[in-house]
Amino acid sequence: MTASTTPEALLRIGELSRRVGVSDHLLRAWENRYGVLQPVRTGGGFRLYSAADESRIRRMQAYLADGLSAAEAARAVLDGDPDPAGPPRGVLAAGLGQALDSFDEPAAQAALDRLLAELSAAAVLRDVVLPYFAALGERWRAGTASVALEHFATNLVRGRLAGLARGWGSGHGPRALLACPPGELHDLALMMFGVILHGNGWRISYLGSDTPVGELDRVAEVSGPELVVLAAARPETLAPPQAGLASLARRVPLALAGAGATAQIAAMVGATLLPGDPVTEAEQARWPR
Repeated sequence: MTASTTPEALLRIGELSRRVGVSDHLLRAWENRYGVLQPVRTGGGFRLYSAADESRIRRMQAYLADGLSAAEAARAVLDGDPDPAGPPRGVLAAGLGQALDSFDEPAAQAALDRLLAELSAAAVLRDVVLPYFAALGERWRAGTASVALEHFATNLVRGRLAGLARGWGSGHGPRALLACPPGELHDLALMMFGVILHGNGWRISYLGSDTPVGELDRVAEVSGPELVVLAAARPETLAPPQAGLASLARRVPLALAGAGATAQIAAMVGATLLPGDPVTEAEQARWPR
């Protein structure tokens, strides 16, 4: 979008903050966590906000004044957004789940297209994709979902994340090196973390699943990241490389994430534990100094 075609109604976040009386930090949090703001980007990467964004923020403030939590207020705002042509978020989420459960790749892709057009990537991943996979895991343990479905859904979503990850090593922000330990083959949550982290200004160096600690160490030496994140779904994959991780943690800030990362393991190797979901942890990540 060029300057000559940018509508006058579009605002920088500082001007939007001044108009509605909400700090730009809180506006960004509402955008990243709930998708309340839906900016467009200029060719230079600046976010610009519309009158509809301003209206949503004012309704958010009204709901908060009525005693709703931020999450409840955001949900009420989004569910009440006038969009005659578009179904509400719950319908879109259900459509994605039904398409995945039916092994219907075109329908699942279309559902993701619509979700990403209506909501921020953070909102889609945290409020739609992560709950689907959590429920799928419960169904698998109960014997009502197949391994084939888990593979189909994981590979489809992973492909979309790869598209969102394109160019995530570029920029001028701090660099994060992301990997899974040896024997850990599940990197979907780590990819989500990286996508959201890059959206918040970080540059991403991604090694992915089953990464030998020696290789991780060498890449850290070459790339000089401000943060290394190692994600594991099972604690046993973090046990063998603990000595190497402790050595790495003495030279660069190291964080452990995933269901396999525990406070005990993090303390033993001198790492920070990231106990929350990947989207929230990425939103809260700060440049270690």
